[in-house]
Amino acid sequence: MKISLNWLKKFIEINETPDDIESILTEVGLEVDEVLSIEPDKKLLKNLVVGEILSIKKHPNADRLSVTKVDIGIEKLSIICGANNIENGQKVVIAKPGTKIKNTNHKTLEIKNAKIRGVESSGMICAEDEIGIGNSHDGIIVLPRESVNGKSAINYLNIISDTVYDISLTPNRADATSHLGVARDIKAIYNREIKLPEVKSFSNNESKTINIEIKESSACPRYAGCIIDNIEIKESTNEIKNLLLSIGINPINNVVDITNYILHSIGQPLHAFDLDKICKNKVIVKYAKKDEKFLSLDDVERKLKSDDLVICDGDEKPMCIAGVFGGKNSGVSKNTKSIFLESAYFNPSDVRKSSQNHMLKTDASYRFERGIDPNITIYALKLASILLEKYCNGKVVSEIYDVYPKKINNNKIEICYKRINKLIGQEIDKSKINKILKQLDINVSSENNRTVADVPPYRVDVLREADIVEEILRVYGYNNIKLSSKSSSKYLSEERKGSYENTILSKVMNLLVSSGFYEITTNSLT
Repeated sequence: MKISLNWLKKFIEINETPDDIESILTEVGLEVDEVLSIEPDKKLLKNLVVGEILSIKKHPNADRLSVTKVDIGIEKLSIICGANNIENGQKVVIAKPGTKIKNTNHKTLEIKNAKIRGVESSGMICAEDEIGIGNSHDGIIVLPRESVNGKSAINYLNIISDTVYDISLTPNRADATSHLGVARDIKAIYNREIKLPEVKSFSNNESKTINIEIKESSACPRYAGCIIDNIEIKESTNEIKNLLLSIGINPINNVVDITNYILHSIGQPLHAFDLDKICKNKVIVKYAKKDEKFLSLDDVERKLKSDDLVICDGDEKPMCIAGVFGGKNSGVSKNTKSIFLESAYFNPSDVRKSSQNHMLKTDASYRFERGIDPNITIYALKLASILLEKYCNGKVVSEIYDVYPKKINNNKIEICYKRINKLIGQEIDKSKINKILKQLDINVSSENNRTVADVPPYRVDVLREADIVEEILRVYGYNNIKLSSKSSSKYLSEERKGSYENTILSKVMNLLVSSGFYEITTNSLT
């Protein structure tokens, strides 16, 4: 999972160096696998020029390559390209032969004339990561239409500096699958405030209505949504595009980009349906019929299973596999004028089943099947609505529907400070423990002569006292726990020497290791 430092700063004040943040994240259990520094080399970028794609032909000897004719002002170049987003008339970034480029990994490469599968190629049409301005390699950079052929492309590139952390997230840390989630851990370490975007400016009228029926409340404990009219589908602003691109998400259009922005910001997946494609103005949440056909957004017709939770229209035709993937026939297109925006909490096991049934792993399913925050649903809907009004000229024209028959309460865990310190192996002051837990949004109180920790439902991994101890140690710091001088390992037995079996095994192992094999010693399962 990729986390942008610039994006993090929207939620919490950060004055530390990128290296300091890397160390802190790893110490609190968010292990950083890789740190990507986006620091474009402007001197090299000035040598890149604007080109216009005049024609695209299939490469005669390679199915996935195209031969393009590109106008760079003073001449036309023939360039072979493997990107799947190239189109005639696009303005693109060209590295001419002899030009040097520096990629995101800070490796410098000189572009040369080349013969690729028997066809000459003079230059390169560039992607973001190839010239060091982002992490995306899903397609070439497309410049604004007003870009002038042959001019320096740097004039049209939105160049920013950023640091991106690639975090190896353990399955239990569902709460950290967003920038807000990571910011919470930084808050706990530095005792700083989280800055959530305000939603006080949210406004709506109730000129339109829609019917919502939840047939499977156990699979869908909470379902919310609203109607937004007068939507204008267009390109997103540079701010949103740059943030998405920094973590490898390709911008699509302003509506889809805003839903992705909300997902990666606060961890709540959203889905936008074209309102005009919802038959009978009704949304039904139910299980699918066995072998029912469903055309998904990737143009694949899928056979649904009876345990697939689906979002249907009034004719009970599936519009979406709940929490996993949208449908082709109800999705947002360039002609969309009104949307129904969904913000829901689905049962993790149901989403996991559907994800496995269809071998689909999406950003939404990744979060839903681990467990999201059921209490952020309406906040996410309001925040998205504000952004859709700001950037898409949309207006909320319905009430905010919120079907939430049985509220998901905080998890109350009885704790004992004496047991906590015994498990830790070191005495930590009671007030220090309470402060750490409060910084983690876990409130401690006394109830009927018991000490109780009140754990918010987004912390699906904190279920018992031992988990509370782990949370304390994450913030207190494992390195701050002193080891006893009396520590010993008397229980370890020595290997018997001289036996025929051990001698033969030892020789075989030494022979294998000397031949390049690796020896692995694992814990016994018995």
